[in-house]
Amino acid sequence: MTVKDLDTRFSDAVESASKMTKNSLAPDMQLRLYAFYKQATFGTAVYNNSNSFDLRDAFKTNAWMQISHYTIAEAKEAYIEIVNTITEME
Repeated sequence: MTVKDLDTRFSDAVESASKMTKNSLAPDMQLRLYAFYKQATFGTAVYNNSNSFDLRDAFKTNAWMQISHYTIAEAKEAYIEIVNTITEME
């Protein structure tokens, strides 16, 4: 599989995921999708130790940091797999 194939499949999965509503996904699934998307598009998370604290952002950052050992390609594959599993269940 070439990089272009992976990028095309990833773009298709992102498009499918964008059509899903928050209410149709459990919060833990939303976090997994968020984390794999961020890892796939930005790489490893960097912890920002700012003085402001937002619990929602803390959960999102934590989810991303937990998968920071994934390469960008691995994160794209995982994201595609999650989206495909969700769409198969619908």
